[in-house]
Amino acid sequence: MSGLTPSGGRGPIAGINVTPMVDVVLVLLVIMMVSATYIAQQSLKVELPKTASSDEAAASPAAVTVTKEGAYLFDGAPVDEHGLVDRLRSAAHANADLSLVITADERATHGSVVHVIDVAKIEGISKFAINVDRSK
Repeated sequence: MSGLTPSGGRGPIAGINVTPMVDVVLVLLVIMMVSATYIAQQSLKVELPKTASSDEAAASPAAVTVTKEGAYLFDGAPVDEHGLVDRLRSAAHANADLSLVITADERATHGSVVHVIDVAKIEGISKFAINVDRSK
């Protein structure tokens, strides 16, 4: 028995030092937080369920292309900023369940793509898809 009693004699240890255990738990917590962030970034790929039949024919989605120069094309036709807003507005009014596919050149600015999404949300389009090339 290696503890000292209040009177100075040796006796059993009455308390446990938890400081080393707290240190280990905090280190494990930091490791888990860092690895969870990395795992979440790697697992954001989503595959939608597929069906063999549907109740109604799916409408073709609207497509917006952003070139590396920042120009916009709506369904393959070049449009300016105001034309893009008008086309998205009319497409959203024609089909309330409209999906928007955004295709952007890899050298297009991030701001141009975000601007297209922002304009579409303002016009009431809430379904988006980003077209990517999976061949790399």
